[in-house]
Amino acid sequence: MTASAANISELSLNEVVAEIAIALVPFKKSDLEITADTDIAHDLNMDSLAVMDLLMELEDKFDVSIPLNMVPEIATVGQLAQTVINSKKGA
Repeated sequence: MTASAANISELSLNEVVAEIAIALVPFKKSDLEITADTDIAHDLNMDSLAVMDLLMELEDKFDVSIPLNMVPEIATVGQLAQTVINSKKGA
């Protein structure tokens, strides 16, 4: 299922994690399964530029804006998914 901006409010955390996992495929360095507990920097070895590229892609995909001051607080895929949901809700 591909998420759209129109139905993100109906998406569960697991569904957003699944969408993020798809976006992370180009960044995978091994056969590591991407889950909510996957550490973006440590497990995927992403540098800050790659993280910013990912955030821009997710902002476009989900029609949200993720404030840059929140980025340092996001360590795992699950935290990123929750941030996307919260951003869409305006939280």
